[in-house]
Amino acid sequence: MSTNGIFKRRKKDCALPYHPEKNPKFNFPVSAENLKKLFSDCADFILRPVWPGMEPRGGVSVCWIDGLVSAVDVSETVIRPLTERLHPFPASAEACIELLLGGGVWCCNARRCESMDALAEALTAGCCAVVFDRAGAAVAFEVRSSSTRTVSTPTVEKTVKGGKDAFVETLRTNTALVRRRLRNPALKTLMTTVGRKSDTTINIMYIDGVANPDTLALLRQRLDEIDIDGLTAAGNLEQYIVDRPNSPFPQLIHTERPDKFSAELLAGRIGILVDGLPLGFLLPATLAHFMKVAEDRAQHFIVASALSLLRWLSFVISAVFPALLVAVCMYHQEMVPHKLLLSIIEAKQRVPFSVAFEVLTMLLAFELLMEAGMRLPDPAGDTVSIIGALVVGQSAVDARVVSPISVIVVATTAICGFTLPSRDLGAAVRSVRFLLVLLAIVLGLFGIAVGLALLIWYLCSMDCFGVAYTSPLCDGGWHENLKAFLRPSLTKTKLREHALHTPDRRNQR
Repeated sequence: MSTNGIFKRRKKDCALPYHPEKNPKFNFPVSAENLKKLFSDCADFILRPVWPGMEPRGGVSVCWIDGLVSAVDVSETVIRPLTERLHPFPASAEACIELLLGGGVWCCNARRCESMDALAEALTAGCCAVVFDRAGAAVAFEVRSSSTRTVSTPTVEKTVKGGKDAFVETLRTNTALVRRRLRNPALKTLMTTVGRKSDTTINIMYIDGVANPDTLALLRQRLDEIDIDGLTAAGNLEQYIVDRPNSPFPQLIHTERPDKFSAELLAGRIGILVDGLPLGFLLPATLAHFMKVAEDRAQHFIVASALSLLRWLSFVISAVFPALLVAVCMYHQEMVPHKLLLSIIEAKQRVPFSVAFEVLTMLLAFELLMEAGMRLPDPAGDTVSIIGALVVGQSAVDARVVSPISVIVVATTAICGFTLPSRDLGAAVRSVRFLLVLLAIVLGLFGIAVGLALLIWYLCSMDCFGVAYTSPLCDGGWHENLKAFLRPSLTKTKLREHALHTPDRRNQR
């Protein structure tokens, strides 16, 4: 590791072994009766005995879960060829299974299930199964229903020059969106399941030869160690695989845009797609990466660099500005210019509360407005924001409840917080903002200095899958440090990030 970075730290080894241990859930033989017991009291489970080749014989059934499969596909591609066109049908159950697997049924995807565990997984994934009681096996055909949400435009990460499609809740649709951008067999997709009750499918996507194999092994190990009932939200995954689950700072990159997801895979990161979540997760993550947006690569490097510096400035203002106002007004009035100090004193003469109380009250009111705007429907949320920001805020100033300078500082802080690309990072900055205000109330500027020193120390102590959270500031040279704040010309950026430790560092000739 390089030793000429701004903050020195020790790198941790992340190469850990991966030992998957999958235990079967249902240990009874495959048969129609056992399926009825397994899916008892399930109104959407359908099991229908059939006569293969229209020959009266027992022990053959077709089963599926209504709503997960297409009824037309079940009838036309499974039941019809099974009963009408396969005549004469073999007398042996094994021969029947081989005939179905060899193309006797018109379905693009067919697999044999010799355990109830595999059969139940296939049925809940949207397959139709032909069960042979005498062979103790079944053949599952993929006939998933197409009644899912279509691909739409991004709602959170809006773009001008980027792609106009976003991830949806269907896993295979999301992987297809990535495959359309990375048409290379080196793009690998590993599948696993998480959740004892939900059996949620997870796909790990990476580019072979580019992603760090140690990071991949560590990720697979942590996913295999998750032992929860269900994975239904992003937090159920994120908080179980990150290095610091109690930290307010985000440690996984979230995106709803397939183009950003694909670009990060090319950069050497590893992606995670979860069935049922319209999000893609990327790792490792660093603080500097949360300050970048995908739109930077579509703009001229001078414009992108200026906007990047503006975001970093907004990051500092959003965290420090309210605490700085409290410290200066309570302890260090001599730092304020004379005319500005007279204006502040004049505005504070008729206000009965202290600056510290005003700032804390306004910050809490701002948090309440944000929470109300997010929870209410769009028209009502916009109305609440307008009423809270304009009517209540102006009325509070006119009634001499708060001073105008406090309103200006809190409003400026809120605007700067909205410029941060990551909402999770913005939430962490809001927590830091309150802590710095409390320290400023007690110790003034010295408290702010102590708080910032502790914050920097805390960030430097964090890791994300073996990569320093403050990278490249802690382990890179001057060129890497500049790339954290600026966006150099793409034609001159010929190497991938050093902190990712990619086997192939060169991305262009």
